[in-house]
Amino acid sequence: MTALTLDQTVSLVIDTLDDLKAKNITTLQIEHLTEVAERIIICDATSKRHVKALADKLGAATKEAGLMPLGREGDKDSDWTLVDLGSVVVHIMTPQAREFYDLEGLWSSPDALRALSVAPKD
Repeated sequence: MTALTLDQTVSLVIDTLDDLKAKNITTLQIEHLTEVAERIIICDATSKRHVKALADKLGAATKEAGLMPLGREGDKDSDWTLVDLGSVVVHIMTPQAREFYDLEGLWSSPDALRALSVAPKD
């Protein structure tokens, strides 16, 4: 199993999504906001079927490159699927889901993230 660098992983994800005609591919740098991941990649799919096809292709491409996805959330009839690649988390969404959840707005505002966080119990 080979180890991909962060830049190689991001390039692989973007190329794979682009090959299957994902739209509005956006990369967010989040390492200064969380320790969970370093990049979030968000893209639009044209339908629920397209969401599934993109997630399936991404899973196959990353495995072929030696990178085993840590997890996948969203079923075959979902308008949003998340693929967790460790340092890169990929969100494949229909335009309606993307607009509703506004991940770009959430992750670009530390104040919004802080408001959602749970205060530690004493």
